[in-house]
Amino acid sequence: MNIIGPDLLVFGVDNVDDCTLFVTDYGLEGRGNGRFEALDGTGLLILPKGDPSLPSALDTGTTLRKTIYGCGDAQTLDAIEAELKKDREVKRLEDGSLETVDDLGFTLGFQVSTRRALALPAEMVNAPGASAKRPVNSIGIEKDARPRPRSLSHVVYFVPDYARAEAFYRDRLGFITTDRFHNTGPFMRPAGTDDHHTLFFIQTPPHMKGIEHFTFHMGGPSDVMQAGTNMVNKGYQSFWGPGRHLFGSNWFWYFKSPFGCNMEFDADMDLHDDSWVAREAPPGADTSQAFLLQYREKWAPMGGPPPGK
Repeated sequence: MNIIGPDLLVFGVDNVDDCTLFVTDYGLEGRGNGRFEALDGTGLLILPKGDPSLPSALDTGTTLRKTIYGCGDAQTLDAIEAELKKDREVKRLEDGSLETVDDLGFTLGFQVSTRRALALPAEMVNAPGASAKRPVNSIGIEKDARPRPRSLSHVVYFVPDYARAEAFYRDRLGFITTDRFHNTGPFMRPAGTDDHHTLFFIQTPPHMKGIEHFTFHMGGPSDVMQAGTNMVNKGYQSFWGPGRHLFGSNWFWYFKSPFGCNMEFDADMDLHDDSWVAREAPPGADTSQAFLLQYREKWAPMGGPPPGK
């Protein structure tokens, strides 16, 4: 099935103003009526938790109400509808999209993708021996830059049965497992993208079921570092990072968010085709990142050693 990836995450929250400020500071652009977008049009819909248009909440209280996947064509919607109607209700909404529930109780939507094609340069580096580099007199960093998220990257769920979740997305929707942590969960991508993953499951007790984090792709590692630094300077709490993952190779920096979950910046994720063989590893610090850095306030050497030394 030509499912590309998540187009929109729909939230029902009791602190709309806090969430709006957070995602605006994060770099998403408000489009009105609770919608906030990255540069390609993927994004978030933030509504009051009592809004009647929202699907029912999970009994764990997680704020994520719906994950809407973008598909490459209407034929994919028809195929999804035919497949899932075999054993569950699938609604056709007024806008032509589908709405249903997966085997773990998460509400899903499917639509012909509304994301816009991007034609933007990637971050470039000057490296001896490499022909592709920044042009002469082209500056690599700007102190006051405000990097914008480019595209909704992935969503991570806490689930009480990762094997059942993996089977549903694999067998019913054609997702492919690219890597996995033993007894924890798989990284998965739909057939319509070569991103390492757009979905990841983490095994947890049933009372924790819900969203663990979500993230947007940035233009490169410097964007992650600068966007994260801007968030720290605005007073937001860094949760994990900056660093670089091993599975997926993506640079990351996570922040605590008012959505009741973490929100990440990522960049430079691995791409895979169907010839890739999934790796397996035990979960842990040595397999979660190649390296991990810690933010500290700016410092200059003229005044002696760094603070704390």
